[in-house]
Amino acid sequence: MNWESEWFRIELIRGSRRISNFFWAFILLSGAPGFPPVGLSSYFGKDLISFLSYEQIVFILQGIVMCFYGIAGSAFSLYLWGTIFWNIGSGYNKFDKGKGIVCIYRWGFLGKNRRIRIESSMKDIEAIGMEVQEGFYPRRTLRLKIKGQQDVPLTYIGENLTLREIEEEAAELARFLQISIEGF
Repeated sequence: MNWESEWFRIELIRGSRRISNFFWAFILLSGAPGFPPVGLSSYFGKDLISFLSYEQIVFILQGIVMCFYGIAGSAFSLYLWGTIFWNIGSGYNKFDKGKGIVCIYRWGFLGKNRRIRIESSMKDIEAIGMEVQEGFYPRRTLRLKIKGQQDVPLTYIGENLTLREIEEEAAELARFLQISIEGF
């Protein structure tokens, strides 16, 4: 959802609360915790959980690998649920012609730098940069080129915009800010 007027523009950025993250976090949470009990059952020689049989599993290598996969899968699931809960990467891009200010705001990981805010004068904006990489996993992002700073990404990773959509979005923003578009 975006909002634009003659002097003001806000673009909301969706964070990690996406269907794919919910799907993988749920799959990992439901499957990964079953692996360590089966691996440990093969070590102790008895079923720790009655409906998970260990009889065909040898502890050396198979049981150890099952324990490792269970622990790693559970840890990754907790990481995904954490990013979903705190909605990492969400925020907004605010362009205010009246005040001559550009503000990029994102939520990060917990800590003293959880709120990521980049504020700059519109006079310092050099161009809108478009990065397009085609291939098996295409990446198309918009970046704001600011004097004396690193390029600031305006779109979130995994947005999967088509080439036409990213070009239209870049053109709209360049028209609004009255600056040029550059390719990387």
